[in-house]
Amino acid sequence: MDTEPEVAELTWSAQYALSSRNTQLPGDKILLPPSALEQLLSAAPVVTIDNARPHTTSFDPFNPYTHNAERQARAQLQDRHQQLPHPLTFRVVNPSNGRVLHAGIREFSADEGEIVLSSFLREALGLGASSSKASHGASPNGHNDGHQVMVSSVEQLPVESAVERITVHAKQLPKGIFVKLRPLEAGYDPEDWKSLLEEHLRANFTTLTNGEVLVVQGGRGVGGEREEFRFLVDGFRPEGEAICVVDTDLEVEIEALNEDQALETLKKIAAKRQRAPGTTEGSSVGGAINFFRAVDGQVLDGEYVDYELPSWDRSQGLDITLSEVDGDTELDLFVSPYSSRQRVRPREEEHAFADLSSSFPKRIRVQPTNMELDGAEAIYVSVRAYPSNTPSSVPKPFRLHVSLFDPMAEQAASEHTKTGATQSADDVQCKNCRQSVPKSSLFLHENFCLRNNILCPQGCDQVFQKRSPAFQNHWHCPHDTFTGNTHLSRQKHDALYHTPHHCILCHLEFPSIPTLAHHKTTTFPQEGDPTEPASAELLLSGLTPHELADGGRTTECHLCNKIIRFRDMDTHLRHHDLERLSRPPPRICRNVNCGRTQDGASKMGDTRAGTRKGQGPGNEIGLCSVCFGPLYVSLHDPEGKALRRRVERRYLSQLLTGCGKGWCRNGYCRSGRKNLGQEDKSVPTKEAIPLVKPFLEGMDGRGYNTRLHFCVDERSQKNRTLAEMMAAEKGIEGKGGYGIEWCTAALQAEGGDLDRGRSWLKGFAPQRSEVSE
Repeated sequence: MDTEPEVAELTWSAQYALSSRNTQLPGDKILLPPSALEQLLSAAPVVTIDNARPHTTSFDPFNPYTHNAERQARAQLQDRHQQLPHPLTFRVVNPSNGRVLHAGIREFSADEGEIVLSSFLREALGLGASSSKASHGASPNGHNDGHQVMVSSVEQLPVESAVERITVHAKQLPKGIFVKLRPLEAGYDPEDWKSLLEEHLRANFTTLTNGEVLVVQGGRGVGGEREEFRFLVDGFRPEGEAICVVDTDLEVEIEALNEDQALETLKKIAAKRQRAPGTTEGSSVGGAINFFRAVDGQVLDGEYVDYELPSWDRSQGLDITLSEVDGDTELDLFVSPYSSRQRVRPREEEHAFADLSSSFPKRIRVQPTNMELDGAEAIYVSVRAYPSNTPSSVPKPFRLHVSLFDPMAEQAASEHTKTGATQSADDVQCKNCRQSVPKSSLFLHENFCLRNNILCPQGCDQVFQKRSPAFQNHWHCPHDTFTGNTHLSRQKHDALYHTPHHCILCHLEFPSIPTLAHHKTTTFPQEGDPTEPASAELLLSGLTPHELADGGRTTECHLCNKIIRFRDMDTHLRHHDLERLSRPPPRICRNVNCGRTQDGASKMGDTRAGTRKGQGPGNEIGLCSVCFGPLYVSLHDPEGKALRRRVERRYLSQLLTGCGKGWCRNGYCRSGRKNLGQEDKSVPTKEAIPLVKPFLEGMDGRGYNTRLHFCVDERSQKNRTLAEMMAAEKGIEGKGGYGIEWCTAALQAEGGDLDRGRSWLKGFAPQRSEVSE
């Protein structure tokens, strides 16, 4: 097998001043000035084009179509004698302390003479102190919190007032196939960090350097602090000081630092799994809920239990109630519609509706006209136990109930209650507890009430026992109307409503959790500073900022394998739908036992794939090239008389001697009749000729409209049987299914696989009702 020519290594290096620009670069990414790109292109090695080999997979020098495609491919390659390696990777050195790390390029948009480093690279290179003011806290991708690089024993030099200089070398790294990571703390459960680590590497890193520490941030754990998983990179294959992790299958091995850590990890994992969701000591598993019955559940401190309401009457409002909660328990209720604008489960920092008070029962009512319900596919409901300073391992019980309500009927009933409520003539109101009591027992009630009960002196109308802990811990917020009866509720209120919070994506500061949640669910920082006016592209596109920004990413179309932007995918698929309805129908082989089409079919839906490559049937009697092969001779036969004689001999040979194949089911073959359970005997020639004559009469040059019956291979016969079965099935939404010719083409394109054949039909074939329309 031919080997790819070796490409000379890119040689380039430069030294730049460290930029103070405040850019939130992820992972190991850097920014270089535009002049660096020009220098790299000038230093790029010359690529030698091997013109001795074809550059297209289906090249045939005798086929004009493939010959033209080969000529165009070579013309395009002649313009690419110099090209940069992909991906571009660099060796970054801090000369002041000798620390070394490898990095990938994000853009060539830095100021001339400067380099911009991510917060991860700054800290790993010993520049964390000089860049702390610029980084404004921990970045979700950069992780300027706790990164170290264990590559040098040289002590970090004190930061000087002079501008730091960074040396950058172009360094082509081998594709990594294996990496060993060592957790720096005990108790890491692979179920917690495996998906986070995969996403973190894919989104933020181009390289891995031996000895560096990866910090993967998780969700908020018990106590409200964000969890971090720290891993030391401790060797990989191929061996070296660094590897590239882009476009490669990377095997990851997790190994404890020592035996003590491994034992402690096993103990913590075992203890955690005893409190896993669904166990008696763990949180409930959540799931679907309905309107017919309430759901009883339990939740551990700091954890969420997620529920989903898949459908409801859109003309009615939703009443979501959380009740049956113990007195001192702090449970919060979060609700978010699942739609194109909101795709995640509701959480403290990202939700549409919430009840964060300390009073029960908690109730969230969502009106049917609420704009958050536009386009909602489902309703997500989450219950969270607010973590305390002394977390408990006992789960907190609750009851969740979802019901419908009519806002108009609710309003009418409320007005009727106000106007119709009358106090009995024999009842009077106690001045202490504000309860209605019979006039005859008012004296006794007041004596007892004044000795034992006290009305909140701050006017919240709550009545407490004078010596109860609830009254001793009762508080009123001086900034709003919230109240509570425990130290935890006061602590939670201050943390949620009167403590500044930063958005981890755009680093804007918000005064409370509700304002941060509103920011995250309505304004998406991927589009830039949300305080700035909307861009012209945003206004013209009719998309949300999130859809415009996130839709700029690309994915592969499952039908044509082209790279399409997310926001263009709907339009792209509509083009496929138009092609599906206008695509020429396949021409099925006239041999009733054959499961092929005359022109071939490709996985991309081309029903003339074989003919375009010069592999068409090459005959006028409607047989595929395989079935026509035994009938072909290089003889001039303009009237087709010789061809009819060959067809006649083929029939007689089948009827008299058979094909001898055990899978044959051809009714015009002796072997096929035997396999079908009929008598095993040859048909006399005088009886066989009248059987064959009707087929020969259809070959008189007037259209060749007679079906033929030739023996085929086992796979083709099986495909024909499956195609007939698929053609008898009902189509999508009962639209009539697909024709036998499309089913045959689908199985031919997918190699006889039934499931993939159905997918091919769904993507490329029109249904019978669509064709008739």
